[in-house]
Amino acid sequence: MQLSLGPLLYYWPAEQVDAFYQQAAEWPVEVVHLGETVCSRRRELKLDDWERIGKHLVASGKQVVLSTQALIESEADLKQLRRLLDLAAEQGWQVEANDQSALYYLTEAELPFTTGPSLNIYNLRTLSNLSALGLQRWCLPVELSRETLADLQQGIAEQQLDLETEVFAYGHLPLAWSSRCFTARYHDLPKDRCGFVCQQYAAGLPMRTQESRDVFVLNGIQTLSGACCNLLDQLPLMRRHGVQVVRLSPQAEGMAAVVSQFDRMRSGELPLGQEIPLHAQQDCNGYWFGRPGMDRVNPLMD
Repeated sequence: MQLSLGPLLYYWPAEQVDAFYQQAAEWPVEVVHLGETVCSRRRELKLDDWERIGKHLVASGKQVVLSTQALIESEADLKQLRRLLDLAAEQGWQVEANDQSALYYLTEAELPFTTGPSLNIYNLRTLSNLSALGLQRWCLPVELSRETLADLQQGIAEQQLDLETEVFAYGHLPLAWSSRCFTARYHDLPKDRCGFVCQQYAAGLPMRTQESRDVFVLNGIQTLSGACCNLLDQLPLMRRHGVQVVRLSPQAEGMAAVVSQFDRMRSGELPLGQEIPLHAQQDCNGYWFGRPGMDRVNPLMD
């Protein structure tokens, strides 16, 4: 079982991004996703910068995957997407398709690809069709349960599809994208003159209920779960179901400790029940157990 770092969802200064991936090069993760997947206006890092970071990670023994935007809104976005695909082809890196535009260009070029959790892959027929078009690894949509995963994994085995399966196991869950920028709206700014206020929130802008429960995190045009998904104790089950890759979403603080615990759990060095709390925020795992996503289910009582 491999560990992967998902694409960076937040808008950090270039220096912070560079420092993060310098550290990541030393972490026990095998796969690292790079690129801007949220907002086309976030261009502090250019494509050349992602290429430089990617080359450093490859030299450190990592597999680099370039992730595409989840919401394509303009011809400029499509142009940037094509440039990303050209870079991937030039470097021999995989591309993670996060919307249908990327799927179209990748299949037209007959390039192998992976898919992120924003792609609506809900059944075996979709997986079979995408496998025939070049899909090599897919990420389970975050709203699907362990029972659905088990059914799909059984179908993949029965049809002998040559696919790897990835599960989003840590981080605030990416739930939705909109043409409206909610962070700009919070500051009473128009989207096209936002002043990049989302860079003020290294972990997104929390939205709480009147009872002070974290319900959502606003991240520009993206809405994330308020609680942090944590499926650390589910790694043994994922292994039994044949999951090959476990995804950890980059966070501004404590990421080295997160990676360390997941690495120890997958290697059997961390017994179940002896996990150390990874953060001070609310945990959630509801979707995994077929419950409302914000719920925290105790597996021992489920």
